[in-house]
Amino acid sequence: MLRQFRCVPAAAALLLAAACSSAATTEPGGATGGGGGGGGGGDGARSGQELWLPEPGAAWQWQLTGEPDLSADVPVYDVDGFATDAAAVAQLHDRGVRTICYLNTGAWEEWRPDAGDFPEELLGEPLDGWADERWLDIRQLDALRPLMAARLDMCRDKGFDAVEPDNMDGYDNDSGFPLTAEDQLAYNRLIAGMAHERGMSVGLKNDLGQVDDLAGDFDFAVNEECYAYDECEALTPFTAAGKAVFHVEYEVPAEEFCPVTTALGFSSMAKHLDLDAWRGPC
Repeated sequence: MLRQFRCVPAAAALLLAAACSSAATTEPGGATGGGGGGGGGGDGARSGQELWLPEPGAAWQWQLTGEPDLSADVPVYDVDGFATDAAAVAQLHDRGVRTICYLNTGAWEEWRPDAGDFPEELLGEPLDGWADERWLDIRQLDALRPLMAARLDMCRDKGFDAVEPDNMDGYDNDSGFPLTAEDQLAYNRLIAGMAHERGMSVGLKNDLGQVDDLAGDFDFAVNEECYAYDECEALTPFTAAGKAVFHVEYEVPAEEFCPVTTALGFSSMAKHLDLDAWRGPC
């Protein structure tokens, strides 16, 4: 989430994706590591494959809106899981590109094809600035588990290497529920474990207040604007552990933040707020 805002695609946005080789070998964008089990079932299941562990400094593309652009010469793509089909995944897979599946796991989006599967009692306050999204009651793990399992199965079956679960900091926002830090830790760990069960690595999106608690459960981090808010040091437990921090800034010129964040080992770039295809890499 970008503070009280989150960059999400519009209902009709066309997105792209890529995926990794199914072999447990080092590919562009990082190494593989132990611990990844297959989720079972589906053409995309990768039973027994080791997790992809992106390395600090790996270049990346993050596109959630606009015409698909497969031309970026980078080893990692982060794209929307629903709007990306398996053919696009396979196309970038053939180039050795690793792919991260963007999912909203902390908030409900009214335009998603599974929106009707979410009971009303799970839905809280709208996200500030996003009236068509509502926070989820992450305390209700039994209700959320099958909903998120279906979404993670989708990512796995399309061949994604990893998942970027968004809005994983409802406890620190006006969610409409009395969420605690402990509730958030339990939910975030649930999502991380479910991704790992399906053979995918998982990134911690923002939630800087819980990095120390969660860096061991997540395989990389995705961050918006840590430089603008003087928070980048909070992410160094990831790089210290040899894990990538995929980072963007929207307002600060690249020549200002790049020397600082790349020195920390981050994979940094400038992006437009709507996360279209344009990128300004460090």
